[in-house]
Amino acid sequence: MAIIYKNLREHIVNVIPLIILYYLSISEIDTHFSNFFEILSFNLQIIIIYYWMLKNSSILGNGHIFFAGIINDVVMGLPLGISAISYLTVSFVASYVRQVTVNISLFTDWFTFLIALFFSNLVYIILASNFSNIQVSFVEISYNAFFTFLFYPFIWMIFNFYKKIMILRIDD
Repeated sequence: MAIIYKNLREHIVNVIPLIILYYLSISEIDTHFSNFFEILSFNLQIIIIYYWMLKNSSILGNGHIFFAGIINDVVMGLPLGISAISYLTVSFVASYVRQVTVNISLFTDWFTFLIALFFSNLVYIILASNFSNIQVSFVEISYNAFFTFLFYPFIWMIFNFYKKIMILRIDD
């Protein structure tokens, strides 16, 4: 009975990043603070996808990432697949970095996150400009990418703290 309780508790703790990803996709929050500050916006979904695919890819699968992107497209009114393919690009870069990197630190994660963010935004711009009638604002995308890149270390520290708590809780 204790083993079942421990496995259930471990599963619930591991599902929390997935729940946050789906909540952000459904809620249309998109961490856009334009009501308070005109240029402050960042994409927390990309940070969650990159961090958890880099640290523990079994928590977020590519199917969940794709489905969260489709949900985000429906909620935001974007053509289907733009966010999903953008999220998968971040996931694939994180998977590649996880396979190649020997020593993982905040600096290496942050630098490679810049690469993932660049390719994700490049895919988004190409798909949005070529396959839809959406007006792509390069200024808004660059502000979003800048603040997403800027806030990554803070979110990284929060997730690292959560991951340490998660490991301590599992070992109880």
